[in-house]
Amino acid sequence: MPCAGKRHVEGVAIVGAGGIGCAVGYALRLAGVPVTFVESDRDKVVWGQAHGVQVDRHSPLSADFVHFDGWSPRPDETIILCTKCYDNARVLERLPRTVTLIAVQNGFDRALEMSSAGVEGIASFVSECQPHQTHTRITRAGKLHLGHRGAPGSSNGSWTQKLAPLAGALARAGLFRVGVVPDILPYKNTKLMYNAAIGPLAAAAGLDNGQLLSVPPARRLFFDLLRENYAILREAGVPLGKIGPFHPRTVSHILSHEVVARSLGWAFYPSLRGTYCSMHADLPAGRTEIDNYNGYLIGLAADRPCPLNRRVYDLIKKMEQERIAPGLHVLKELAG
Repeated sequence: MPCAGKRHVEGVAIVGAGGIGCAVGYALRLAGVPVTFVESDRDKVVWGQAHGVQVDRHSPLSADFVHFDGWSPRPDETIILCTKCYDNARVLERLPRTVTLIAVQNGFDRALEMSSAGVEGIASFVSECQPHQTHTRITRAGKLHLGHRGAPGSSNGSWTQKLAPLAGALARAGLFRVGVVPDILPYKNTKLMYNAAIGPLAAAAGLDNGQLLSVPPARRLFFDLLRENYAILREAGVPLGKIGPFHPRTVSHILSHEVVARSLGWAFYPSLRGTYCSMHADLPAGRTEIDNYNGYLIGLAADRPCPLNRRVYDLIKKMEQERIAPGLHVLKELAG
């Protein structure tokens, strides 16, 4: 569905001033939409109040910044949720039931599914925020998909109408492509297939995303985990959409041919080199979204085999609890 319309967009609160939150908020400010960033990192709030929000080398733009502890959302507020999934519960308990909530997250969270009306976004672009700053850089171009969670029905027509002005404002900024889709789940499932392979492996090994393709032991595990993730999703019968140049079905076919997979891996390497997954910073702190990534896939697999996901899940949990330092040596536990 095209991002039509230039209808007025009221002020928006963005909870979570990380890479995606800052990119989305900056795009809205470019379109003239008032934005309030809600953040639990006090250093980020102070930095944002002093410097505004900035993307790449674009000029900084002013916005409001408040600490989460002092935030009181309005009953009619539009809120874009860009937190980690493990922070959802404390955000949701703060929200009036009448707010318009749009979650832009990668993982699957039961609390969110039970509490929200099911409007979400999935970003295929990658944005990395500077530590303790509201300055981000888009490290890989892509699209922001916005839509209802689940197949189209009579209940979500009004939500589509609400999304159109917001999507139009984001698209006019030109930082990333935007599209309103009837069902967000195919895109969310596909993003999970990738994130549940990239995140835990890169974080556990202490690698940047490009090194997953350049370091042979990591590359083998990465390709194997991608194949297993695809098999889980396919056998569960969930819908899969196209994010990036290939549909997941094509990716699985490519991965079954080692020489082709390795050659394409080197083609993608330059765009991934020097970039890091969000789990990379979370793991040393002892808390990650592993339950919302690989834990979700394990549940989806039910009694079907998913040995690598189980080993990855157990490894990350162990590293969280015992504060094990990342390094290539930990990947030996995954070789099986």
